[in-house]
Amino acid sequence: MWVVRRPPAPPNRPVPAPPPFDPTAARRLRAGLGMGPEHVAYGMRASYGLFHVTPEHVIAWERGVAAPSTPELKALAGVLWCSPGELIGRPRTLREHRLARGFAPEDVARAVGLEPLAYLRMEEGGGWHGTERQAAALAGLLDLSLADLVTVTGREPRLAELLRGAVTTRWQAYTRPLAKLLPLDRRLLEDVLQELHLDYQGRMTATLSRGGGGAGAGEGGREFLDRIVQNFWTTVEAYSV
Repeated sequence: MWVVRRPPAPPNRPVPAPPPFDPTAARRLRAGLGMGPEHVAYGMRASYGLFHVTPEHVIAWERGVAAPSTPELKALAGVLWCSPGELIGRPRTLREHRLARGFAPEDVARAVGLEPLAYLRMEEGGGWHGTERQAAALAGLLDLSLADLVTVTGREPRLAELLRGAVTTRWQAYTRPLAKLLPLDRRLLEDVLQELHLDYQGRMTATLSRGGGGAGAGEGGREFLDRIVQNFWTTVEAYSV
């Protein structure tokens, strides 16, 4: 009977979270190649030296009850003749975007003009300390949208703060700080802020017109503020068409 084991992590080093894994894609790709879980496990052991991988690992990954580590993901992609990005769900962090594109940390550091150790610290710590030029190079290399770039460089909390202020008070006062944060056309930014402001104020007015003080009063407005960043990018996309 196979026993699912994972080798211990090196001492005194944090274990990075596994990348977002797409179990359905893994199962579909394996089936398309006519392989069973035992064939995948054998390939990962024989070709990539991951001797701990068993068919039970592969089954657990495909059922979504476990996720492969970074080395396991790369080996699995090799066995399934696909890129790591085809096995990853929507990337959220800088590390996940890098893995989805199949780059080593040293490749990214060199391309954007950073020391490898400095880049790794940013990736592991979740904070970006590069220049705007380096951020632009990062976006080009990893094919990041502006929304993705804002997220991976740690600017999303500040964006959310400014957007909440814009929709709850005078949006005009927030145009300048948002323009400094985001490389967007000024007119587009103004149109988006005005639209979001009107949307939020309309929700709050509708709440008051229904009698206000009940338990659900302001719920629509709170939900809108909770999703303010997503609402912002959706509106930007709509105005950019």
